[in-house]
Amino acid sequence: MPAASSPTGAIGRWTRTPSFAGYSIGKWIDVDGDGRYDVLEVETRNLKGPRTYDASGIPFHADGQTVIKERIYADKADPSLLYDEITSIDHALTSPWTVLHRYSRSRDPRPVWRESVCADDNNHVEIAKEGYMRSADGLLMPTRKNQPPPDLRYFNRTPK
Repeated sequence: MPAASSPTGAIGRWTRTPSFAGYSIGKWIDVDGDGRYDVLEVETRNLKGPRTYDASGIPFHADGQTVIKERIYADKADPSLLYDEITSIDHALTSPWTVLHRYSRSRDPRPVWRESVCADDNNHVEIAKEGYMRSADGLLMPTRKNQPPPDLRYFNRTPK
């Protein structure tokens, strides 16, 4: 039975309006029943495109149905290690794709924190409501098969 839609566009707990951060719902789990939460599970949907899986430039499917599931937990044997197991479920893939990131806690009492701003490394470009990507060699490339190139009529062409 389909979920009823509210006036704000929400279906159940998921919103229909895509955003760059998507919409995430998480829950804490006590996996060994000791009364202490051990795992954080997060599911993210409604990611605004175009987007890619990683620096390779492989795009998510254009249907906007991508689901990202994460399991974040500390290592039981070594509490200074944190794991983030990320599974992407998308129609552009033949099966779910899972990667495991491992993070280690700095033993330095005054660590130097480095901040990475996503916008600094954002290779997405929008031209006339069409999404393109900047390739590793700095050239503009399409984000989907048979995508037309942008209109260049306002650019002067110089002979090579």
